[in-house]
Amino acid sequence: MIPRTLVLHLLKTVCVALPITGHICSVQAKQPNVVFILVDDLGYMDIGANNPKTFYETPNVDALAASGARFTNGYAANPVCSPTRYSIMTGKYPSRTNATNYFSGARAGKFLPAELYNRMDLEEITIAERFQDAGYKTAFFGKWHLGPTEEYWPTHQGFDLNYGGFSRGAPPGGYFSPYKNPRLKDGPDGEHLTGRLTNEVLRTLEESKDRPFFIYLSYYTVHTPLQAPKDLVQKYQVKATRLGLDEGEDFADEEQVLPGGRARKVRIVQDHAVYAAMVETMDRSVGRIVRKLEELGLREDTIICFTGDNGGLSTSEGSPTSNLPLRGGKGWIYEGGIREPFIISHPSQVKPTTDDAPVSSIDFYPTLLDLAGIRKPKKDVLDGISLAPLLSGQGSLEERDLFWHYPHYSNQGGFPGGAIRRGDYKLVERYEDGRLHLYDLSTDLGEKVDVKANHPELVASMKESLHNWYLEVDAQFLRAKADGPNPWHPEAN
Repeated sequence: MIPRTLVLHLLKTVCVALPITGHICSVQAKQPNVVFILVDDLGYMDIGANNPKTFYETPNVDALAASGARFTNGYAANPVCSPTRYSIMTGKYPSRTNATNYFSGARAGKFLPAELYNRMDLEEITIAERFQDAGYKTAFFGKWHLGPTEEYWPTHQGFDLNYGGFSRGAPPGGYFSPYKNPRLKDGPDGEHLTGRLTNEVLRTLEESKDRPFFIYLSYYTVHTPLQAPKDLVQKYQVKATRLGLDEGEDFADEEQVLPGGRARKVRIVQDHAVYAAMVETMDRSVGRIVRKLEELGLREDTIICFTGDNGGLSTSEGSPTSNLPLRGGKGWIYEGGIREPFIISHPSQVKPTTDDAPVSSIDFYPTLLDLAGIRKPKKDVLDGISLAPLLSGQGSLEERDLFWHYPHYSNQGGFPGGAIRRGDYKLVERYEDGRLHLYDLSTDLGEKVDVKANHPELVASMKESLHNWYLEVDAQFLRAKADGPNPWHPEAN
């Protein structure tokens, strides 16, 4: 049998020599590798590249940011995990399939939440399948949370290998072995999960160095439970004391969701030692991966993406981080819940830059296909756009609207609502009563000052666009409880 690597080499040679236009020649003569790193619940302000005053230490992520494009207006498509993961995998807004909350979350408030579809259908063509079809070895590591049963897990969605990905959104055994994970063998007692997943990545890199690879590393950290190696926890306890951070108030009241409602406490100081240690374990792992790529001579030709699935956890479950000056956090459609670290590094294609163009997790799919030279069939429906022209310094992005739709009551206290960003302005619409708020993010990153009274025409235009988008994606909304009042609905407004 002829080795597959030799077959791929011959195919690439033919594609370079002949003007063939079929699918087989979507593979470039020199295929870039891809390492996609997704960190669960990581806030925008949790890395030094975005926040020089952060309590946490992230030198490796900061170096990655300096080596490529760092987007200061990078967004997750949703304020909680599963929908954003769906958006990365498909390049689509999660509202297209009612994948609008974590799988499977359902919390009622004054009204019932919208019905939730809790799986990514096998009919979806994932980014992993596109790379797999192009001859890449594809491997998944960590948190999946995109389907309730095995038939929806990574090896049925375009991945050749799966280490740790199944239905759960948090590590069932915590961060130390035994892991109680059906897709990850236990290590020695006390082995640390973040390091273990990184070890599996390093081994896969060694085994894959002679063929192109697409590695998707989806860390469970920094999601709860809040656990980390004791020596690192002690390091940050000492640091907090030295800086005097353990002497003041850590919390303030977030807004009341509705007049007369109960305020939610929000963390305003980064000083949580366990969370800081969790961040550092992630950062050290990122450094190990970059160094391994360098050791193998692959760094120049490897695209590394780094982002999070939603904002930092600041209003519940221990509220371990602060997203200030951003408002809110995980589970909220304010900036603290959706603005993310957003880094794309590729020494041979991407110029080091800091860019303020608003971009979204829906954009990774078309961008990576473009950077890898993989053709996207015209029939594919994608909401994201390719950032490749911007990354190469040879183009710019046309201004576009970005949308969010969260018809749920979040575990973290966030209200059901939608949002649209246009330029510097962001319009927030509440689904319980239809109230609108307009914020100018260029002067009010904390979304404290509602300026809708000053811009009635802009409010009307953005509202119309948001409502048209609801129709386009067939967005679902709150439902009435039995014998209860009917909730607000955009068709009636």
